[in-house]
Amino acid sequence: MQYTHLGRSGLKVSRLCLGTMNFGPHTDEPDAHKIMDAASDAGVNFFDTANVYGGAGHRGWTEEIIGRWFAGGGERRERTVLATKLYGTMTDRPNESKLSALNIRRALDSSLKRLQTDYIDVYQFHHVDRDTPWDEIWQAIEVAVQQGKILYSGSSNFAGWHLAQAQEAARRRNYTGLVSEQSIYNLLRREVELEVIPAAQQYGLGLIPWSPLQGGLLGGVLKKEIAGVRRTEGRAAETLKSHREQIQQFEDFADELGHEPGDIALAWLLHQPAVTAPIVGPRTQEQLDAAIRALNVTLDDAALKKLDVIFPGHRPAPEDYAW
Repeated sequence: MQYTHLGRSGLKVSRLCLGTMNFGPHTDEPDAHKIMDAASDAGVNFFDTANVYGGAGHRGWTEEIIGRWFAGGGERRERTVLATKLYGTMTDRPNESKLSALNIRRALDSSLKRLQTDYIDVYQFHHVDRDTPWDEIWQAIEVAVQQGKILYSGSSNFAGWHLAQAQEAARRRNYTGLVSEQSIYNLLRREVELEVIPAAQQYGLGLIPWSPLQGGLLGGVLKKEIAGVRRTEGRAAETLKSHREQIQQFEDFADELGHEPGDIALAWLLHQPAVTAPIVGPRTQEQLDAAIRALNVTLDDAALKKLDVIFPGHRPAPEDYAW
């Protein structure tokens, strides 16, 4: 396993982050425990979850599954850099969502209870809260740090200017602020290259891409359709229809390189200088094995340029669209 620092912090995390959103709704608890065991054994020390994971009928379910895995002992908690998130609505009560000081306190304590741990390594804001002042947010986080309940803070789904707002507010308080940003980023979705990545690099944040395979569309979807293994529906089907030619070129190029398409897609992210660790969310052991395999894929300059031709990206704003 390869490790790197999470942003400008001294915290070392694996180059792959285990996403757990499928645990509960799509992967039952025994299989989820097996996947976490296998990931930990392979050296993946970075696990990501959120308080809302588990579905509308059982929010918190995923954290509960992870908590019972920690309770199994064997220094599982000590080997894990644990990241969870708050923001989403947990109940219909008015103060159980977003980033008010009250919800930060209550949501954090509830996550700690479900996760059966006394601290969170990286506590992340699942979305920007336009209604709560940053001084209120940071004061609540500073209290939690002083209490020993969290160590670092991260964001998710922030625009570049939201990162600037957060970091400048933290700077005024002489506080560290954010150490990471979790955004959608893959060969098909490269909008973060405009402003989010430049802001993250300016402020020393590690980028943790979610949906690195764009819901499986970069994982050999055309091959799987031909083999009858996969049937694409809904929004994924619409995206596939509009990008079918690109995806076909991509799969053909992966064949030329002698690797699976999903391996190439993950390897491309790992070659991006801003990226700390793509989040892989396996439903099965086989999917975890495939993700780990991608760590051994090296792409030369010619291959990276070819991928940029198939999936054009963005230059930093404003040069991407102006002089």
